[in-house]
Amino acid sequence: MNKRRTGVALLVGVLVAAGGGAWYLKGQDAEAAKPPEVVLTFTPQEAAPARREALTQTLVFSGPLVAPRTATVRSQAGGTLEAVLVTEGQHVRAGQVLARVDTAELGARLAQQQAALAAAEAQLAQAQRTHAKNQRLADAHFIAPTALDGSLVAVDSALAARVAAQAQVTAAQTAARNAALLAPFGGIVAKQLAQPGERLAPEQGVITVVDLTRLEVAATVSVAEVGRLAPEMTVALAIDGVDAPHEGQIARIAPAADSGTRAIGVTVALANPGERLRAGQWATARVTLPGREPQFTVPIGALSSASGQDYVWTIEAGALVRRAVTTGLRDAASGRVEILTGLTADMPVLGLRFDNLREGAKARIAAKAV
Repeated sequence: MNKRRTGVALLVGVLVAAGGGAWYLKGQDAEAAKPPEVVLTFTPQEAAPARREALTQTLVFSGPLVAPRTATVRSQAGGTLEAVLVTEGQHVRAGQVLARVDTAELGARLAQQQAALAAAEAQLAQAQRTHAKNQRLADAHFIAPTALDGSLVAVDSALAARVAAQAQVTAAQTAARNAALLAPFGGIVAKQLAQPGERLAPEQGVITVVDLTRLEVAATVSVAEVGRLAPEMTVALAIDGVDAPHEGQIARIAPAADSGTRAIGVTVALANPGERLRAGQWATARVTLPGREPQFTVPIGALSSASGQDYVWTIEAGALVRRAVTTGLRDAASGRVEILTGLTADMPVLGLRFDNLREGAKARIAAKAV
């Protein structure tokens, strides 16, 4: 009986041992079948530490070209336009005769004013003689003092009439001299405003002259940005229809914003010695603003955003970390953006956007570009 129990015990032990050995082998197979964790590998170009530098910023605004030296030559007095001696688009020099007003009418007007002056002078002479006579009579007590005062008032009135008549003669003489309408400066005839034979009113425009050797860009800048501009700043100009770039300087900044647009006028002056540019062409101005204090910068492509929060991916202790950052200036020319908070100099930052990144995933930087 004891031999039988001993045999059963041995059989059970063998089966248990066999079962345990099978479980152990199955566990080893499962462990061997589990795939190893993938380590993401990035090249030094894809993951590089943020660098400290001062970014520059470019302010862009635009507006039409205008000619600040533009003048309308006007007839000083009314008259008939006798002749126009220039044509639109013609170059003229300072003092050149552009048009003439009929001098016959002006001469008649001058003669009329001169006759009125002669009459005023005669009346003054008569009043002075009368007063001198009354003075002698008053000294001899033949007339009352009030009569002497009346003759003195007559002298004053005649004197004032002569002064007025002299002023009219001077105005007529000036109009006669201005019968020839002269160019105020050298330039181009932009527009003819009246035709020969037309009756001109006083101060009516006849010819418009424009000087194209100096032009200005009339632009507007927002109130938030205008504080970064200052007179004499250099401006790079791109002008529609012109391949070559141009350069100008900020000449003036308006002291107040426009009530309608809330923008402030900025005037950029530029030279145009060859007169190839024309008033009315559209110009785009770019001003490179002075750099600020150096800050950490990363490629713009490194920046992502979620729920209004900017972030970048870094590699820390062999794993991916998503770090929230605060950004500053962006420089499109260099393709970099300032990082004001959230990074330190030794953190490698992924400079490109990668899909399906997971925080905590193992990552490393290759020794060289692959």
